[in-house]
Amino acid sequence: MADLFEGATGIIDEALAHADVSADTVERLKHPRSALSVSIPVRMDDGSLRTFQGYRVRYNDVRGPAKGGIRYHQDVTLDEVQTLAFWMTIKCAVVDLPYGGGKGGVTVDPKALSMSELERLSRGFIDGIADAIGPDVDVPAPDVYTNAMIMGWMMDQYSIIKRHRVPDVITGKPIALGGSLGRDTATADGGFFVTETLAPKVLDTGGRRTAAVQGFGNAGMVMAELLHAAGYTVVAVSDSQGGVHTEEGLHIPSVAKVKRESRALKGVYCEGSVCEAVDHDVISNDELLALDVDLLVPAALENAITIDTVDDVKARMIVELANGPITPEADAALFERGVVVVPDVLANAGGVTVSYFEWVQNRQGFAWTAEEVRTRLESRMTTEARRLWDFATERDISLRVAAYAQALSRIGEAVDATGHAETFQSAG
Repeated sequence: MADLFEGATGIIDEALAHADVSADTVERLKHPRSALSVSIPVRMDDGSLRTFQGYRVRYNDVRGPAKGGIRYHQDVTLDEVQTLAFWMTIKCAVVDLPYGGGKGGVTVDPKALSMSELERLSRGFIDGIADAIGPDVDVPAPDVYTNAMIMGWMMDQYSIIKRHRVPDVITGKPIALGGSLGRDTATADGGFFVTETLAPKVLDTGGRRTAAVQGFGNAGMVMAELLHAAGYTVVAVSDSQGGVHTEEGLHIPSVAKVKRESRALKGVYCEGSVCEAVDHDVISNDELLALDVDLLVPAALENAITIDTVDDVKARMIVELANGPITPEADAALFERGVVVVPDVLANAGGVTVSYFEWVQNRQGFAWTAEEVRTRLESRMTTEARRLWDFATERDISLRVAAYAQALSRIGEAVDATGHAETFQSAG
């Protein structure tokens, strides 16, 4: 994960050439604001006691409270959490949210725990980090293998500790506990709005537009459905077991129906409750990434496209719905070839944007309609997408460099508002 952090922060040097920021800003971004490691003792169902390791990193809070998810995974490390917290700092600034960046995680295989053990772990984690979070300090949310119910447990535990209800300490909660409508589809919705804004600038406006989606999970499935509804021919989708492909295009509503009901990925067409297989090829994830399509959406894992596989990529436009699906070396090669890559810090920022909307609603004590949430999300995502496109084309730089330059400028403005080195030198 150290390599991942180096790749995430390495682009700063390139972005600095296009952002007028003080040395103070650069110095502040070299180090996390705080990094907490906690031990979580959990009484298991069989009566034994196990101790799990948990982390919460508040990377930067100069623009507002830190914001970022909590993941449960057996490979979680402090380095990984720190990297993701840095990414969240950039992402929140890219879409101009009044937040800094944070992230948390517990080293655990959640599938190996019972529901009761999972609840005790979640409440124990909040017991350990309660002094480091809060509505005005650091606001967690769901991430890998955490969900609305787990966020509900965490909000409830924090409220028990504080002795009053604090819904705005956590986002991504169940609707009944103060969650926001539209949160479940926010990542895909945001990615779709960005795609619709930028695709006309990259792809031919007439004729058939083809797309492939790697990662047919929550975000990838919804993204595929949105693209299908918008008239794209989605020729392939995949999950961790592999993919299905047909040049004629998949009927995504049918594929999604079967996936949701059986968790199996199949090339099917459904009429009502009757589903029949259609002619299709079974392909690997690597084969999907190499398809000759207009639009490629990596929505699964980090480092899906590397310098070893980048030459196989034929897509004209790539929208990073996953975090870090393209390595820095591969990203540079794609830019040189003229492939437009919409970076993760913009493309998948719909999730944190609607988390911000949830936080605002909780603080107001008022709930917005699903239509209001979607309208506000579309406005913010399209505005920032247009701004980044104009910035990048004026300077002949990639959208990723433009995004980081934009974020650095916004963070820098907040840092300098309290004074920087030149301020105090002139005062002397």
